[in-house]
Amino acid sequence: MKQIDAKVKAQILVEALPYIQQYVGKIIVIKYGGNAMINEELKEAVIKDVVLLNLIGVRVVLVHGGGPEISEMLEKVGKESVFLNGLRCTDDETMDIVQMVLCGKVNKNLVSMLQKAGGRGVGLAGVDGNLFEAVRRDEEHGNVGNIVDVHPEIVLDVLEKGYIPVVSSIAAGVDQTMNYNINADFAAEKLAIALHAKKFILLTDVKGLMRDFRDEDSLIREVKVSQVPGLMKEGVISGGMIPKVQCCVEAIRQGVETVNIQDGRIPHSILIEILSNEGIGTVFY
Repeated sequence: MKQIDAKVKAQILVEALPYIQQYVGKIIVIKYGGNAMINEELKEAVIKDVVLLNLIGVRVVLVHGGGPEISEMLEKVGKESVFLNGLRCTDDETMDIVQMVLCGKVNKNLVSMLQKAGGRGVGLAGVDGNLFEAVRRDEEHGNVGNIVDVHPEIVLDVLEKGYIPVVSSIAAGVDQTMNYNINADFAAEKLAIALHAKKFILLTDVKGLMRDFRDEDSLIREVKVSQVPGLMKEGVISGGMIPKVQCCVEAIRQGVETVNIQDGRIPHSILIEILSNEGIGTVFY
């Protein structure tokens, strides 16, 4: 029985070879959030996937959010979480907590998990090395910013030395002397473009883009960027999926080869997508 198992394992590795060759030395940006960040088993699977890819020579950049942790901390200090159009309204007090949770707790916990799994992580905030520069989005959202410029040199330096950059979505303000809270999907998209990434993956809590969001069997496996306006008109792309799809479209238009919206609730979904012909979720090209 052991011999059969060993042969099966060897066959799996051999089948992964062309995919490994395709991605070695290339940059992959992974936006990490949702259930995959809360469930301990899924968190461990994501971390192991990232470490494995790093060890075989794929240059992985992890960009993370931390919405549930921020909401939890706000609740502890007796402050209500307020959202408008899917974005957290961020006053000065909330901004202090956002920075503390994202740049401190969440970022350093992920770096620590990478180390324990045999990887070498380096935590970066979007303000480090002027990585993200932003302006205020609007008055209603408060200290929420739109990224206007990306200086990826610090991330490239970290990658060059074989480390795994773990980036939190905070940006330095260029219109005011303050930092801004940035939606992690948008931050990851802008960074993927600036790094000329080969692939950009958005881990979410759904299977991907579905023709009917109530029916997981209606998953759309491939979407050409030119099809997106039509899918929006039909209402296939709606609600919280709109900004995610907009990130995908912009990344493709700006030179990222392929973009995936995929299910972070599936253990090792990153490896399934990168190192097999199965693929997972919805790919935009």
